[in-house]
Amino acid sequence: MKNLDRWIFVFLITSIAIVVLLLLKDMKSPTSDLDLANFDQANFDESSSEIDNTWFPLKPGTQWVYEGKSTEEGEEFSHRVIFTVTDLTKVIGDVRTVVAWDQDFSSGELVETELAFFAQDKEGVVWHLGQYPEEYEEGKFIKAPAWIHGLEDARAGITMKKDPKLGEPSYSQGWGPKVNWTDRGQVSAVGEKTCVAFGCYENVLVIQENSAEEPDAFQLKYYAQGVGNVRVGWRGEDATQEELELVDFKQLSPEDLEEVRLEAIAIEKRAYEKSNVYSQTQPIQQSPNPDNQ
Repeated sequence: MKNLDRWIFVFLITSIAIVVLLLLKDMKSPTSDLDLANFDQANFDESSSEIDNTWFPLKPGTQWVYEGKSTEEGEEFSHRVIFTVTDLTKVIGDVRTVVAWDQDFSSGELVETELAFFAQDKEGVVWHLGQYPEEYEEGKFIKAPAWIHGLEDARAGITMKKDPKLGEPSYSQGWGPKVNWTDRGQVSAVGEKTCVAFGCYENVLVIQENSAEEPDAFQLKYYAQGVGNVRVGWRGEDATQEELELVDFKQLSPEDLEEVRLEAIAIEKRAYEKSNVYSQTQPIQQSPNPDNQ
């Protein structure tokens, strides 16, 4: 290569590199608008696992059962979800969380079982600090795409604000880039009325949720004060078109709660074996506050 050609080549490569760097500088970080700076471990105290937010109360032993339908590749399936608050806690990032157990059934078959971790800060905001899901197909384990605050760039997000208001900007519900967890929430409506199999509710709050992967697909969650989520709907380009309604809401007996506890402990045991992320966390413990049962 002649000297002139070499200098032209170097000049072109350098110019391209400078342009790329300038573009990258102007681009937003993928987490720049996720409200991550709002999470402050110092804003939690020893009662962080005692969640009494009126829109999302998580008293140990409470169980919600939902039934409805969802769509996959154009085919409709019956759908059943059981969400139970255990009497177990788990410390994540120096914050004590309460452990919830979620079971997801499609046409009667278990397709996902999950441990999820929530904590309430001093201002009454409920945070989601991570989850360990196990996904199944025809009874066989497929994968466990866990994300936990503080590990692999994951960050906690807001599940429910203390006083959600219409017109406020959307907020991050958690950030788990390794497993494409990029969910965001925003108040869609307030003061609604809705009736489900379990009963009718007024002054209902509706939160719309979407993700970076599917920005035009919205899941709608309806919340009643003192109960929590009572209905799930959809809007936009949501391929699953999931619709659920509350069919049962109860406080478990001590015997049933013990069964739930043992199942959650068994799931965590598998989690330590299946997930490199989860294996870095502290073990779950029974609630240090027996009065919160």
